[in-house]
Amino acid sequence: MTGRDSPKAALWANPNYRAFLVTQTLSALGDSFSFVAIPLLVLHSTGSIVQMGLVTGLTGVSSIVTGIFAGVVADRVDRRRLLMVTDVARCLLYATIPLVWLFARPMWLIYTVVPLAGGFAMLFRVAYVTVVPSIVEPDQITRANAHLFGSYAVAAVGGPTLAGFVTAASGPVAAIGVDAATFALSAAGLLLVKLRPTPAPPAEERGEAGRGGVRGEFLAGIRFLWAHPVLRPLTILLSLFIFLTHGMTDVIIFRVKEDLGHGDDTVGYVLSAGTIGTVLAASMVTRVRKRLGFGPSWIGATALGGVAVACFGLTENVPVIGALAAGMLLATGVAGICSMSLRQEVTPSHLLGRVTAAFWTTHDSLGPLGAAAVTAAASGFGVAEVCVAVGAGVVCVALSGTLTGIARG
Repeated sequence: MTGRDSPKAALWANPNYRAFLVTQTLSALGDSFSFVAIPLLVLHSTGSIVQMGLVTGLTGVSSIVTGIFAGVVADRVDRRRLLMVTDVARCLLYATIPLVWLFARPMWLIYTVVPLAGGFAMLFRVAYVTVVPSIVEPDQITRANAHLFGSYAVAAVGGPTLAGFVTAASGPVAAIGVDAATFALSAAGLLLVKLRPTPAPPAEERGEAGRGGVRGEFLAGIRFLWAHPVLRPLTILLSLFIFLTHGMTDVIIFRVKEDLGHGDDTVGYVLSAGTIGTVLAASMVTRVRKRLGFGPSWIGATALGGVAVACFGLTENVPVIGALAAGMLLATGVAGICSMSLRQEVTPSHLLGRVTAAFWTTHDSLGPLGAAAVTAAASGFGVAEVCVAVGAGVVCVALSGTLTGIARG
């Protein structure tokens, strides 16, 4: 299969891709179940929002620490096997909770299981990015990422809803049991996926990595990012973008509830409307990038996202805010899919895990700081003013890309 005559038809005709899409949807469904079921279990068991936050914080730390070496692992081992191991590990970890809860309710188990599962989730995320180019043809990568992105969006909406129904009917422990089952099904599905072999790295790189150990291998990903004329400015600008926007979900919730006086159900409608934008991004990104190219697609989508953020502060109409949320996620979805696809296209396969881990570690590191700064500014100066300022900052970040290699990417 070359997919040269009809990439869309050839992509769906690829049985490895079809099986991979189904398994990734199941895995994403499991992640979204965890997103709801774990906090609810902690709340039901302790009644403490502090302990909910502590579990979430420990999971975040585990993901960051794992991310430092996840790329090295993904480039050293069989990637399909790594995906299966991470799914099986999460299945077993989450399955221990309902089994133990039959006899006792030790909170230490939650503090142990959930951060460990978060570490395996990070390993899975890095490995998943590396295997896409080994399943589809180079000219199909953007389309494949769009499908995967869309399936994640559907899982992100459907998973919490289903988890809520299961929790209401049988309790959060039952929802965690369903969560474990989704990871088992995902691991089984990966048995149907065959990957193209990963080419061996050049001899001189093997020698350098051997002398530098794990640290040398991790730095190889950073060196590749820094040397690439498009990935270097893209990493820098995305770090600024994430710093500005990481706290926007909290700002939107505050805007709807506190500024405008609406209830939790209205917040849910607004956030659900945002997901529509994610689905639309998945459906149109392939055509947009093919017609405009990477640079104009990324710059234009990021700028439009900034305009949507600024407009949050200029309206008090809830349906308009929902539409703006959809527009923001549509724009950031297009930019994100283009960014991931480019990285997969230009990075040698044997380096892709380390480059992905370095990319995420670099631009995600400013997210928590940005969220704290933006929410503090919203509290001190007002949500409307901060939305306009953040939106203007995002537009400036996007337009800065015209002065770099991104514009020619």
